[in-house]
Amino acid sequence: MVLKVRTRFAPSPTGYMHLGNLRSALYAYLFARQNDGTFILRIEDTDLERYVPGAVEVIYDTLKAAGITIDEGPNEGGAYGPYVQSERKEIYLRHARELIEKGVAYYCFCGKERLEKLRDEKGVSRYDKHCLHLPKEEIEKRLRRGDPYVIRQNMPTEGVSEFYDHVFGRITINNDELEDHVLIKSDGLPTYNFANVIDDHLMRITHVIRGNEYLSSTPKYNLLYEAFGWKIPEYIHLTPIMKDETRKLSKRHGDAHFDDFIRKGYLSEAIINYIALLGWSPKGTQEKFTLEELIKNFSVSGLSRSPSIFDEKKMKWLNAEYIKELPFEEFMEHALPYFEASKIKGRYDYRKFGKLLQSRIEIFSEIPEKVEFIVDYKPIPKEMYALKKYKLDAGIAKGIIEASIPAFSELQAWEEEKLHGIIQNLASVLEMKAASVYTTLRIALSAHAVTPGGAAEIAGILGKEESLERLRKALSWL
Repeated sequence: MVLKVRTRFAPSPTGYMHLGNLRSALYAYLFARQNDGTFILRIEDTDLERYVPGAVEVIYDTLKAAGITIDEGPNEGGAYGPYVQSERKEIYLRHARELIEKGVAYYCFCGKERLEKLRDEKGVSRYDKHCLHLPKEEIEKRLRRGDPYVIRQNMPTEGVSEFYDHVFGRITINNDELEDHVLIKSDGLPTYNFANVIDDHLMRITHVIRGNEYLSSTPKYNLLYEAFGWKIPEYIHLTPIMKDETRKLSKRHGDAHFDDFIRKGYLSEAIINYIALLGWSPKGTQEKFTLEELIKNFSVSGLSRSPSIFDEKKMKWLNAEYIKELPFEEFMEHALPYFEASKIKGRYDYRKFGKLLQSRIEIFSEIPEKVEFIVDYKPIPKEMYALKKYKLDAGIAKGIIEASIPAFSELQAWEEEKLHGIIQNLASVLEMKAASVYTTLRIALSAHAVTPGGAAEIAGILGKEESLERLRKALSWL
């Protein structure tokens, strides 16, 4: 019988969503959806020291913003809950005791002082199976006395362990490299290594999609599956996302997370599109994918064995493509908070700026800087008009501005199309190239050498009265 595909995303609630975690969630979601399967959210909150209040809500909010829908989870429920590990404590203890009865695990009463002595000159600790052969009577005595303990997995010391991974192929590890790691901690809660095996089996997970930092630990997990007589899931291990050739993107090192990029003014669709391409190569040359297209095109065979380097310039370019395609009203919804946070708040028509900027920005947080020029009007140095490309100097600019003031004064309907007509007519009357006239008036109206819009667009934003006032000032400075 072919099992229905069931994948899971099992984050720890330790803060904001790191891009590597989000990519794992995305790939698990895409694989489930394209196979008509089930996508499960499980919260792995047994590391109490790293738990951050409110982090579960952040996980939910991030997945929602990314368009990733959950079939089973803490809020959604399901047949295999609870979906929060701290609520499954008795399940893990029951299974750990079963392993002790089978000789696959054992109680360990070693204290910190003894464990510290096991460290080698490099500070690496490896447990020596000291408690493995404790007499049953002594174990029972210590348990009755309430001595603190952990439960360790009893690893084989000979032979090899093998498994197949859909990305890395067949993996072989010598068993003597496997340490007797802890299954149940002294606080009674499971380690990740133990809980994920129990949960993946009980929740009927068919495909485990996670980072390749767990490749070396997978033989330990498989030994647990075998000890219980359970079917081992299929593995898909993902290479890390790197910030450069040698360093991984890391939440612990303060590298950017999903919310950072949203606050910078990235669209969630663009972020998801970009991280999908970090470690997966689609067939063909297409780079811009909707979520539906990702579901259709994603393939495990396209996953890379090599790490991917995060390139924010590439993500900005992709985000700009998404911004350009937004319906204007939707663009303005995204842009409004950035206009409100800028120096033009309450002073000019945001919509006119929106039409100017939609095709000129890569991320929305560029808006405050892009619009700042309009209020930063200051004396214009004559040298700013000296542009050989347009055969301009201060004297020529003075003549253009002098001619423009009466021409603009006579215009009744202050509309961008008519402003273009005035400027083009001036160029004809002055027997000059239109670009020279546009450039001169743009500088005169803005006092900046570079602006996101031309003379007609700037005049349209300023309005007739302020435009004429600025032209007169520019003339006086010449």
